Amino acid sequence: MGPIGPISFSEDALLPLSALQHLVFCPRQCALIYLEGVWDDNQCTVEGNILHAHVHELGSETRGSTRIARQVPLRSFALGLAGVADCVAFTRSGGRIVAAFPVEYKRGKPKLHRADEVQLCAQALCLEEMLAIPVPNGALFYGQIRRRHPVEFNETLRALTRHAALRLHELFDARVTPPATYDKKCRFCSLRSRCMPRVTSGCSALSYLSHARRS
Repeated sequence: MGPIGPISFSEDALLPLSALQHLVFCPRQCALIYLEGVWDDNQCTVEGNILHAHVHELGSETRGSTRIARQVPLRSFALGLAGVADCVAFTRSGGRIVAAFPVEYKRGKPKLHRADEVQLCAQALCLEEMLAIPVPNGALFYGQIRRRHPVEFNETLRALTRHAALRLHELFDARVTPPATYDKKCRFCSLRSRCMPRVTSGCSALSYLSHARRS
C-alpha cells in the first residue's frame, strides 16, 4: 500500500462514511448496497438497528468538563466522506474543545477483519479535520459481549482507512459491482440470497438477473 497524497473533495462529492465498513468487509456487498440499491434485513441487521436506536434515544449528557453527544454529524473533505457518529465524548478546557473520543456501537463481538475499526478511524479523522485537534483513541462497543473494545488510531490503521476511502471513491466512479467470491463470512451476510456468491462469480446482481430473464 503506497502513500496517498492530499486530496480535497467538494461538498457534492462526499460519500457515506458508513460505506467504508461494507467496503472493507466485502467490496461486492458495498456495491450491491450503494450502487445497485440492493438490501435485505436479517437477524443481525435488525438487532443492529435496535441497538443503534437505543443509543440514539439516550440523548446527550454532561459529566464535568466532558459532554457526551449522540448522532454527531461528521464530514471530511480530505477523505471525501460524510456521516454520523453514534457517540462522541467531547472534553472542554478554557471554553474550547480539547479532546474527542468517538464510540461506535456494534451488535456482535470483535472480529478478525478490521472493517469496524476502519469505520471508527474514519470518524476520528473527520473529527480531527473539523476540530483541528488530535484524536488518538476511540472505542467499539459490542452488544454481544456488552463491553468496549479500545481502538488506537495508529499510523497503520490511519493508512488503511485513507486507502479504503480512496477505494470507495474509485468504486463509485467506476459504477461496476465486483464479482462474487464465496467465503465463510457470506453465511452471515443479509444479502446472501441476492448476491448468490456460489453461482454469480464474475457478474453483478443486475447482470445475473438480466441474463436469467433472457434464458
